[in-house]
Amino acid sequence: MHRTPASAALLLACALAVSGCSGAKPSEPDAGSGGIGGGGDAAATALRAVDTLTVKGRAPKKGYSRDEFGKGWLDTNANECTTRDDVLRRDLVNTRFKGDGCRVTSGVLKKDPYGGKRLKFERGDSNVDIDHVVALSDAWQKGAGKWDRAKRIAFANDPLNLLAVSASANRRKGDGDAASWLPANRAFRCPYVATQVAVKKKYELWVTAAERDAMRRVLEDCRAQTLPSGGTPTRPPGKYR
Repeated sequence: MHRTPASAALLLACALAVSGCSGAKPSEPDAGSGGIGGGGDAAATALRAVDTLTVKGRAPKKGYSRDEFGKGWLDTNANECTTRDDVLRRDLVNTRFKGDGCRVTSGVLKKDPYGGKRLKFERGDSNVDIDHVVALSDAWQKGAGKWDRAKRIAFANDPLNLLAVSASANRRKGDGDAASWLPANRAFRCPYVATQVAVKKKYELWVTAAERDAMRRVLEDCRAQTLPSGGTPTRPPGKYR
């Protein structure tokens, strides 16, 4: 399997961004695989963790663009698949792949976390998106604007912060934080907010006072909710590029 100098440099840069990269090897299953809702340290309740987050005002959005977090979906775990396909493979069932065994062409999202409905995925004409639970623009205004590019790339491709969801719900959410947007599926609000707390804690992003208060309100209804652990998708079967 050939590695280009550019891809090797990216992987090295990701490795150096310690706070933004998973410690699991690309070909090993991570104990917390599955992203949102995974069991973290039982003592690390999400509600308690909210109080460890720094509270500050939102910084200007000036200078933000999606490309500041890498151009599109990359392969940061060295399994020769893009992060988008990794997450589709993790979150969908009945998946079909192209001949390379990596590119997901179709599948089913059994229950959209944001809306609760069953959704079909078809490549090129889909109502399923991969959402950044902590939006990239929100992260930019709460600390990521000061990061180096390697850490931003790691953040944008971290499976802890990624979820297959309804495309329409993802559009409605935009770059909203917990104070301005919550999933219509009320049963998912606790794990959703817990994941935002986990991501912001991991990457040392701050929250606004309104956001902190909204997080507390949601998590007061599920005081035993733990912080999820990240899930690094495993190498899929089949051929590789």
